Amino acid sequence: MQEAWIQLQCPECGEQWEANPADLHEPDEAFGCKDCEERRPLSEFTKTARDFEILEEFHGS
Repeated sequence: MQEAWIQLQCPECGEQWEANPADLHEPDEAFGCKDCEERRPLSEFTKTARDFEILEEFHGS
C-alpha cells in the first residue's frame, strides 16, 4: 500500500503541516495543534475537502 499524506491547518493559529493518515485517529476525535494547543475534532484541521475525504477513506468512515 502506498503512503498517503494529507495537509492539516490549525483553524485557530493557521499553522500548517502534513501528516500520514495512518498516524492519525478518527476524524471526529479531539486533536490538538502542536503550535498553539487548540483542541478541536481532527476533521476541522483538514486543509481541503480532499484531505478530509482521504482521512475518512483511510479510517473506513
